[in-house]
Amino acid sequence: MGCWGDEEEDFLKQLMPNFSENLTLGSTSQASTSGESGAVISPMNSHFSALACQDVLRNIFERLPVPDLARASCVCRTWNLVASDREIHVRAFKAPWKLKDVVGIPSSGSFWRDTSLGKFAISHRLVRGDSVASLAVKYYVQVMDIKRLNNMMSDHGIYSRERLLIPVSKPDMLINAICYIELDPCAKREVAVLYLEGEPDKKFNSLLNKVSSEQGRRRLVDSLKRSMQVDDGTAQYYLSISNGDPRAAISEFSEDLRWERHAGLS
Repeated sequence: MGCWGDEEEDFLKQLMPNFSENLTLGSTSQASTSGESGAVISPMNSHFSALACQDVLRNIFERLPVPDLARASCVCRTWNLVASDREIHVRAFKAPWKLKDVVGIPSSGSFWRDTSLGKFAISHRLVRGDSVASLAVKYYVQVMDIKRLNNMMSDHGIYSRERLLIPVSKPDMLINAICYIELDPCAKREVAVLYLEGEPDKKFNSLLNKVSSEQGRRRLVDSLKRSMQVDDGTAQYYLSISNGDPRAAISEFSEDLRWERHAGLS
């Protein structure tokens, strides 16, 4: 079984075509200086300045696909700092599909790790007469794929929504396209949304954001109710006086409980 140093050298050989020559020259020069002719020093354990220079690393990382970029971020702190740059992630995310641009910031950095076609969706604004079956025919996709993407149990779920997310069936649609990272409150997933009619409707997006924020606050209140074992109004009160911070809300609640016990009120 190989050691960690061997795995590092194999990884570096993939990144740098002349890695073997540089390693041989570096080892020879250091061996002659130290007097140990048979010593071989790994660049990862020596002062190999090229692998610590952020400009050089950035130039290398910009050419890596997402899986290799994720591996590179685990090598050391310097590599992680460069590999975590948003511009590098966006470039790696766009490259497989030749996207023109990606607008928006995902809620989690793990969003960039999946560059499969299933990460993309078409936004279809629902109008009178639309049905899941008719949309499946229009966009050349399966009915079950639409339901799965939108977290729908039945066709009747279409009537409570403003839009549906449609799976992308043709990768050519993404070429030179602009995608918008959105968290759909009904589908309960974050996807790169493609608007075939152009840019997204600002009023519609503000409505989606409002619904998403209201649902998030509702989940937070329910979580506080369970943690503090109180009613809805009490949980909302402590959340409001703590400026929406659940930890501060629980802390305030605990302080009040201690005061009540000390005063003999409970």
